[in-house]
Amino acid sequence: MTEHALRDRLAGVDAASLAVGFSTALRRAGLPSSPDRAAWLAQALRIVPPTAREPLYWTCRVALVSSHEQLPVFDAVFSAAFDGMLDPADTRGDANSPPAIGAEHARAAPSERRLAHTDGNVPASGAPVAAPGGANDRESNAPEFEAILAMASPDEHLHEKSFAELTPEEAAHVRQLVRRIVLATPERRSGRTRQWAHSGAKLDLRRTIRAARRTGGDASSLVYSRRRPRPRRLVFLCDVSGSMEPYTQVFLSLLQGAVAGAQAEAFVFSTRLTRLTRQLSNRNADKALALGAAAAPDWAGGTRLAESLRRFIDGYGRRGLARGAVIVLLSDGWAQDAPELVDAQMARLRRLAYRIVWVNPRKAGSDYQPLAGGMAAALPYCDAFVSGHNYAALTEAATAIRTGDRPRGHPVGCPLQPGRNL
Repeated sequence: MTEHALRDRLAGVDAASLAVGFSTALRRAGLPSSPDRAAWLAQALRIVPPTAREPLYWTCRVALVSSHEQLPVFDAVFSAAFDGMLDPADTRGDANSPPAIGAEHARAAPSERRLAHTDGNVPASGAPVAAPGGANDRESNAPEFEAILAMASPDEHLHEKSFAELTPEEAAHVRQLVRRIVLATPERRSGRTRQWAHSGAKLDLRRTIRAARRTGGDASSLVYSRRRPRPRRLVFLCDVSGSMEPYTQVFLSLLQGAVAGAQAEAFVFSTRLTRLTRQLSNRNADKALALGAAAAPDWAGGTRLAESLRRFIDGYGRRGLARGAVIVLLSDGWAQDAPELVDAQMARLRRLAYRIVWVNPRKAGSDYQPLAGGMAAALPYCDAFVSGHNYAALTEAATAIRTGDRPRGHPVGCPLQPGRNL
């Protein structure tokens, strides 16, 4: 079948349907493909119509692939989906043609198949450069290719990389990304009211009488009002003990952005509890982190989880800081306290908080089980349990923070039953 046949077969296919179907096939094959990427692909296919296999391959690859490790799965799924519409012999001998199914293992070594050298030249034995301005004149003269490649973010490869594996340069860049994560909490009705239309509102006698005074005591019109909605308070409790050291700097950047942007309250704990809201409110991110580190003398020490929770509840929680708030705990749950002490303090916190979200970077391990004494005791009192080990996982934590009310009991992402004793 020729490329004209491929064009005819895909001519009547909607770009959005093609993007959703192909990204779903990739996700089923084990390659992470978010709805945002499917939307990017749909937009790209409108710019570069799938008239031939090669532009279709590179459009899908640029929109849906973020690392070299994903290429074998992508190539296999692409070939299974589209090679039946085109005879591979039509492109035989073309060094720029994408690989067919089963050709992944015949590729050159990773060092030889880099997309481009730092100077922009194409390696002789590697794959073609998917970037404008390369050695391939046909690609460099195609404006639609440049438009698609502009969609590829240089930060994509950092979204799935664990914070513990980042280089110092990557860690500094990720901290900047984390500070920009928008955190929002569910709304609650405050004691203050505002004037509202009659529909769904209550009669406001005080405002009605006040308005009647201006007309000689005659209430010519009735005033209705509703209670004003306001976001719930957001409180972070971050573990800065030695076991959390690979993640502490990034988590503190998250706290700094939350304090500055969402007026959150920030606490850190190791062997003692320290409030860092004032230090992290500094707009200079580096200075804020330095002030926070200087204010916590027990940095990288042991973990007194139950004692830290007790101090937070006694010193701040019962005064109103935790009442109806969303509490976010960032800790691996490795505590020196007895599990029954952790259980008792989490039960107290549960009675005060609106939601408890636990962020544990150890959860990302394939064989992880929340069996550590502190984690097992605390988990039944949590409404959500997420990993937060990389940028993508922190966005999931942001979603859990802004989620509305849920039936209390089985926490999100937790395989344990509430109340189970381990």
